[in-house]
Amino acid sequence: MILYNKLLSSIQYDLEILNKNLKKMVGPKHPILYAAAEHLFNAKSKRIRPAIVLLAAQVSMQETSVLSEHRRLAEITEIIHTASLVHDDVVDDCQTRRGVETVHSTFNTKVAILAGDFLFAQASWYLANLNNLEVVKAISKVITDFAEGEVRQGLNYFNSFISIDDYIEKSFYKTASLIAASCKGAAMISNANKEIQENFYLYGKHLGLAFQITDDILDITGSKDSLGKPAGSDLKNGNFTAPLIFALQEKKELYEYINREFKNKEDVNEAIEIIKNSQAIQKAKDLAREHIQASLQALKKQHECEAKKILESISISILYRLS
Repeated sequence: MILYNKLLSSIQYDLEILNKNLKKMVGPKHPILYAAAEHLFNAKSKRIRPAIVLLAAQVSMQETSVLSEHRRLAEITEIIHTASLVHDDVVDDCQTRRGVETVHSTFNTKVAILAGDFLFAQASWYLANLNNLEVVKAISKVITDFAEGEVRQGLNYFNSFISIDDYIEKSFYKTASLIAASCKGAAMISNANKEIQENFYLYGKHLGLAFQITDDILDITGSKDSLGKPAGSDLKNGNFTAPLIFALQEKKELYEYINREFKNKEDVNEAIEIIKNSQAIQKAKDLAREHIQASLQALKKQHECEAKKILESISISILYRLS
């Protein structure tokens, strides 16, 4: 968190405005939905996604001031991300996120689903008002991708035959798609050429995948205090990620835990120890590193400026989360 704050210090003022606007955008139209939305936006958050959008805008504008449409896209990106988290928490029955009670545990499941739908609807409204059809198409696809990713994940709970390719594809739908489309959208608003738009898409895609892989490693190696939720949550929910998939190639005893769906009291903790005592964590780190390198490669031809250096530093900093 401290590392990201340092990297984003140059756009701190923009992020403060964004935080204020997020609360205005949800609007107090219904007390319960507004309370749920306010609860979400008051939660501890790095706002890394809108920050990346603003930085991509600065690079693609080649030092010309970013536009109000860029700022609105950054806000839309954070609202869509937040809406997806609300629905994810309901599906996975998470009680806390970032150390704060989730919406469905604070209110109830019905309110949480409605709050998520409400946020998606608000994001769609503000997206339409950008008056940029290509950006609308790009970002609208993300909401479809979220649903696709959630369905794929749901159909593969406790599926020990899931491959790394399946995992990467699902991770793209659930995480990387939004960052990729938002970065491309920023370049579109800047009227950048198609090659620049595509490079920003690739930057966001690979950055998003690296983020997800890193999060999944931390779900195994982190503590409840650092994660804001119990370690091994993915294992318990039957959501199999890179560390487990790699560990299954080496530690066949893990199949016993999977077959009984980690029902015994110490199953999750024991499985975590088995994964840690394999080559799986290192293999997952190597996979994250590959995507970090791909994100940096996508930035190579972009305009040299401070914002580009920060985007590069964000990519490189991902692995520091694991140290």
